[in-house]
Amino acid sequence: MTVTEDWHLKTVEQVSAELGSDINTGLSHNEVKRRLVRYGRNELKEQEIRSPFLIFLSQFGSVMVIMLLVAGAVSILLGEFIDSGAIFAIVLLNALLGFVQEYRAEKTLLALKRLAVPRVRVKRDGHITEVPARDIVPGDIVFLESGVHVPADGRLQEAVNLRVSEAALTGESEPVDKFSELCEMRAEIPISERYNMVYMGTSVVAGRGVIVVTATGMNTELGKIAGMLGRVNREQTPLQRRLEKLSKELAVAVLIIVGIVFGVGILRGGEWRTMFLVAISLAVAAVPEGLPAVVTIALTLGARRMFNRNALIRRLNAVETLGSVTTICSDKTGTITQNQMTVTILDVAGGRRELTTADDFQPEGLFSGENSTAFTLLVTAGVVCNDAIMEMDDSQVRVLGDPTETALLLTGWRFGLNQKVLGAILPRVAEVQFSSERKRMSTIHQLTEDKTATSLKRLVDILSGIMQNGGQLMFTKGAVDVILGLSTTVFVKNRFEPIASDWHKRIISAHNSMTEKGMRVLGVAFRILPVENAGVCYEELEQELCFVGMIGMIDPARSEVKEAVKVCRQAGIRPIMITGDHPLTAQFIAGDIGIQSDSCCITGVEMERMTVEELKPVVQRTNVFARVAPEHKLKIVNALQSLGDVTAMTGDGVNDAPALKKADIGVAMGITGTDVAKEAADMVLLDDNFATIVAAVKEGRTIYDNIRKFIRYTFASNTGEIVVMLLAPLFGLPLPLTPLQILWINLVTDGLPGLALGLEPSEPGVMLRPPRPVNESPFARGMAVNIIWSGVLLGLVSLLPGWWLWRAGDPGWQTIIFTVLTMGQLFQSFALRSQSESVFKLGFLSNMTLVGAFVLTLLLQLGLIYLPLGQRVFHTTALPLDELLVVLGLSTAVFWAVELEKLIRRRLGKSKKGLEKGATHR
Repeated sequence: MTVTEDWHLKTVEQVSAELGSDINTGLSHNEVKRRLVRYGRNELKEQEIRSPFLIFLSQFGSVMVIMLLVAGAVSILLGEFIDSGAIFAIVLLNALLGFVQEYRAEKTLLALKRLAVPRVRVKRDGHITEVPARDIVPGDIVFLESGVHVPADGRLQEAVNLRVSEAALTGESEPVDKFSELCEMRAEIPISERYNMVYMGTSVVAGRGVIVVTATGMNTELGKIAGMLGRVNREQTPLQRRLEKLSKELAVAVLIIVGIVFGVGILRGGEWRTMFLVAISLAVAAVPEGLPAVVTIALTLGARRMFNRNALIRRLNAVETLGSVTTICSDKTGTITQNQMTVTILDVAGGRRELTTADDFQPEGLFSGENSTAFTLLVTAGVVCNDAIMEMDDSQVRVLGDPTETALLLTGWRFGLNQKVLGAILPRVAEVQFSSERKRMSTIHQLTEDKTATSLKRLVDILSGIMQNGGQLMFTKGAVDVILGLSTTVFVKNRFEPIASDWHKRIISAHNSMTEKGMRVLGVAFRILPVENAGVCYEELEQELCFVGMIGMIDPARSEVKEAVKVCRQAGIRPIMITGDHPLTAQFIAGDIGIQSDSCCITGVEMERMTVEELKPVVQRTNVFARVAPEHKLKIVNALQSLGDVTAMTGDGVNDAPALKKADIGVAMGITGTDVAKEAADMVLLDDNFATIVAAVKEGRTIYDNIRKFIRYTFASNTGEIVVMLLAPLFGLPLPLTPLQILWINLVTDGLPGLALGLEPSEPGVMLRPPRPVNESPFARGMAVNIIWSGVLLGLVSLLPGWWLWRAGDPGWQTIIFTVLTMGQLFQSFALRSQSESVFKLGFLSNMTLVGAFVLTLLLQLGLIYLPLGQRVFHTTALPLDELLVVLGLSTAVFWAVELEKLIRRRLGKSKKGLEKGATHR
């Protein structure tokens, strides 16, 4: 195979020959496998994940760990080999734990990134199929359409009104027109002027095309640039940045505190090296240096759980933002409805056919009867004025494309109007593509005498009768009001009649009767073009049309959406439905699922006349927007955000990208969404389901709740340790904890139990409370007060029994302080599993990770107390059984206090609701 970069100077046939590809059938599956081995995956190589060694090395980079290593080195110099060995062992264990968690988070992020790979349509073995973009190889025949990212470099075989945005590659802000013809022969042609080539990383903004892939992966023009770029660091989420800043501020405060502890210890006659180690150990224990990492892990694992519920998170900050969403603006089709369109009504002037059973799709019925010509034209237009594709494989029918267009193809096929046969009778010679602004598309066809289409001779006779003077036939389909506005005549019983007011009223009435039942309705018209317009199609020709009729199709609401809307309202989230459909259709669906109970609906035309300021009071009271264009979505987002709403906005098209970027949470459709929309979004719905958005919001709230639980747990625990060390001198106690004991407490209580809290399932009332403010501090809603009182209580419960035994001369006093402080934190973790519910209601065994962490830590703590090695290293004393039982009982004090606090808050909450209910009745 010849390697060349002058593909733009070669014909499509030459390119295909050099690449060993067949334009008509594409590559074989076996050949694709061989080329994947030769060329590799179609993806840019980048340092997607840090090596395990670098992740492990990074665990020793924090200031506190460096201080510990220094302390260990000082211990060696002072001959304290047991202490130094224990310090290094604890640092190593802590590093291993951090490594496992971070490596798991990195792998999860990488897996999620790979799941976001787009899919493209290719021709292989003569059939059109969808494959992941990374499986494309040179020589593949790839289909492009509006909204997709170009998956590889390629030579255009076909281009119809194709426009491509190449800003990402060339810097040109305006999209460029693309053609399949040869470029002008000259020495140097810059990439921006190679109009018959498309390149990886660019995006199709209009039209469609077919390419022969010439380069993939790092061999593409984008790949050459990527090879010169370094790795971009992943941006932290706002919550991570706030907590990292908090950790640094806390570090300064703690250093002051440990300085005081060190100074007081020296003044009281303490040995300076012991006090030095105590000070460093206390600093390490008090500062939650691992908190940002824990937050990352919680967010990443939450993103993985969301993926399991069909919500692919593209940006981590979306996870925490989801918990603050106040408004969900959702498209109707496919998100609220099933996106499984089925044609149920054919309506023409003077007649209507309802298609409810298989018997209604009899070909002879279509071509006979008083209105047979009009019905035939209606169904034929739906098949040929259509960009979806039908494939026949072993008597199985597969359709690829927009659900509305695939429904039209299937309807034609049921009537015996096969797309391939019709394409031979009425080959497309020109077209004007559909756009959300135009709300219509047109195709021009040349009638041919195809000898193979004998089964459709009746259709050929009908078309020949209409086109008596030759020329070409243009079909236009789209929104009924748009098509009707471009029509001057209506087709009635094989003749053209002017659209008088009576006909106009009749069409509008028929249209409304269908939309009121929740149907999507398409209008169809045609025009006979004179010979001089042959091969040309532009918007100016879309006038003086003859209105044929309407096609009504149903797309029922998803069964789970009604419940999801109810959950939204209970959670203080307002659902808004935005659609390009007719207002009556929108209102029917909105009423059916509970989005609104009145008939208030605003259209895009009305919004066009409003400024954002004028729209603000409208969006406050309106939940349904119809006939909306993409630019109107952006206007709605701006209005809602100016009112302080945190908005999630769905979208699937190229023009939806600005609104998706502007929204607090941009949500792209995974099935029908374009690559451009997915790139702009924060989250991709893999099932295009509104209920999945609500489930993701619930998961976002749960993740934030769990992070708050961990923060309360670790800060309260650290406060308890500081209280013990600060108050001990006031009680006349010698050093209450050794440096190694402090490090041990820090290791066993901040590791597995903290991670276990991050795995808690959603609390029962998580969707029964209003959204939290987006900039809310993690310490809001009384968190700081709770940390202080529970930390002080933990410290006192640990210190007082030790002080009592010290006065009595019991050698186990320090061991008791050490054990109560350790086990008290673990018991507290069970109470903190829920912010409101009692752990007795949740069940102690409902979080087995936490149970496992508790049992493991208890066994290890007992080993330190009763095993000779543990006693020698950690300076502990074996406790009698009665003292051990008392210690374990005292360790539950904070647990019971937290449970009591939750009980009081629940009782007060019920009393408040009762008073509010009574006031309402009065």
